[in-house]
Amino acid sequence: MQTPVARKAVRVIIREHQQLSMVVTGMQRFVKLLGAGADVPRPMMFRSMLFYISEYPEQLHHPKEERYLFARLRHHADDLDKTIDELEEQHAQGKARIRNIEHALTRYQLVGESALPVLREMVEEYAAFSANHRRQEEEVILPAARQWLTEEDWNELDEAFGTNRDPFAGVMVEADLGRLFAMIVKAIREP
Repeated sequence: MQTPVARKAVRVIIREHQQLSMVVTGMQRFVKLLGAGADVPRPMMFRSMLFYISEYPEQLHHPKEERYLFARLRHHADDLDKTIDELEEQHAQGKARIRNIEHALTRYQLVGESALPVLREMVEEYAAFSANHRRQEEEVILPAARQWLTEEDWNELDEAFGTNRDPFAGVMVEADLGRLFAMIVKAIREP
């Protein structure tokens, strides 16, 4: 059996985790700069980061993990089932956390500086939450996949993760989200 590191699905999962990490780092940098009174990109850039997370990890990446990866690993070991249950719950929590950050940003835009501590705290909590989630997937789930998945399983995962499509309309969105990601990275680079 081929090791998961060489598999297309794993490369895509790791790349998407890295991209999410970069966007979350951009969110942290954005609120840090706000707190320091420094020049920051327009709030629309922060909203673009939230949109990216809502549309890519939440609508494409996580559903594929659940449908293709987690489903094939379920019932191989009790402790693995508990981890999968926890990760699926975290997927649901992630959506709510992003929505709450968006609301906190709106409050900040409406009332100003007094709303910044709540926004900053939510972003920092989300960053820690997201990092822990990715760590569990990379340190527990992917090694378990190496142990339990068959060649047939890997072929299906490679195909599923090889093309990211809008689950609602079937329209290719990866290119648009790729352009959005590039715009975010460009905007959050250190001067």
